Amino acid sequence: MSEELLGLSALAQADLVRGRRVGAEELARLYLGRIERENPRLNAFVTVLGEAALREARARDAAIARGRGDGDALFLGVPVGVKDLDLVRGAPARMGSAAYDWFWSPVDGPTASALRRAGFVITGKLATSELGALPVTEPDIHPPTRNPFCPDRSAGGSSGGSGAAIAGRLLPIAPGSDGAGSIRIPAAFCHLYGLKPSRGRLWGANARIDPHAITTVGPLARSVEDAAALLDALGGAGTVRAARAPGSFLDLCRRPISRLRVRFATNSPLGGPVDAPIAGAVRRVAETLATLGHHVEEGTVPGGSLDEFLPIWQRQLAQVPLFGEARLQPVTRWLRVEGRKHTAEKIAALHGALSARILAAFGDADLWLLPTVPQPAPMVGAFRHLGPEETFRAVAEYGAFTAMFNLTGQPAASLPMGLGTAGAPIGVQLAGRPGADGAVLAISREIEEALPWASVKPPV
Repeated sequence: MSEELLGLSALAQADLVRGRRVGAEELARLYLGRIERENPRLNAFVTVLGEAALREARARDAAIARGRGDGDALFLGVPVGVKDLDLVRGAPARMGSAAYDWFWSPVDGPTASALRRAGFVITGKLATSELGALPVTEPDIHPPTRNPFCPDRSAGGSSGGSGAAIAGRLLPIAPGSDGAGSIRIPAAFCHLYGLKPSRGRLWGANARIDPHAITTVGPLARSVEDAAALLDALGGAGTVRAARAPGSFLDLCRRPISRLRVRFATNSPLGGPVDAPIAGAVRRVAETLATLGHHVEEGTVPGGSLDEFLPIWQRQLAQVPLFGEARLQPVTRWLRVEGRKHTAEKIAALHGALSARILAAFGDADLWLLPTVPQPAPMVGAFRHLGPEETFRAVAEYGAFTAMFNLTGQPAASLPMGLGTAGAPIGVQLAGRPGADGAVLAISREIEEALPWASVKPPV
């Protein structure tokens, strides 16, 4: 029964708890046991809140038994983790950094608060790269987070702990945050569905750190429906009734979608090579969408350079408040030092110009279909021999297709498309018009039904 439970969607697990066929405490113990066995190998969790999770689960079971409480909660009794950039009451918030090793939070942040309202049981904090700066999760404060499919490869970043935990069956679902691909890159590397919603749908970093709102929270999941429901929960629609209402993300993902204009491309905007199996997956999805009746045509992603985006990222990292700058990793310290050289006015002008160029290139398409990442997940430790700037320039290649949609605020999702080079997972990316999250979700679900991905599991 335990293996069957681990294979169920988060929504299905909640239904079992709601119907009293499985207890929330039973489900929490199942996942905590798996965390105890597998986390030393994967390093997905940085803090396990075992006793607190069991207390919370028992309280939910008691409320259900009394016929009171949160029986309508969308994810009733389902275990979840919170990325270590976010606050959970009574837990450390180290932000992936030795510079924060003293910090404990007395309160829940907005992510944890929304998760609790939706009925989740928080089992711990999930690994992230230092201050969320890199697309690999290898901070100095713990061993590198590893890919459940290929443990010698990265699980991605900065939401690498979220990706590794779901793919490794340590959790059924989890939120992440995305400032340049930090949800979509781990989703691609770990064979998951991950969505960055449109700017303004949910929250991200505070306005002082991120005045242009390029970062946002969003879901990583094994199915489109689970991801849509988590979007509803994070947005405050954390009950079954609210998630079934017209216009909810869950409702939108289930609606039939009219014929759309889809443009696909496989050339990297940074000019680097795209792995052949990844390019092949993009073409396979394009052919599937054409078969489903959509108008599909090939296009070209406009070229750009890392140096155009780099000042925006540097400035954002420079605004993060901290003590103990000397305790940062060299690459993070370099980003912050360089970021202080850029004025707010310069960054605002640069952000506006880049966004306008990208949106113009998007043209009259309803959706763009692209690789999520140009290459398979890198080997763990692949960048250790490089200096700070060289490290960032090397890892930034993995954000070649993702960062542009953070600049424009468009919704973008990574869809899992099987295994490619050396058994590493492949992801393709769908990006929609600003605000068209429903179209991205609905097309994602069409693709999920036409090209089922649930049967692909890591060898753990």
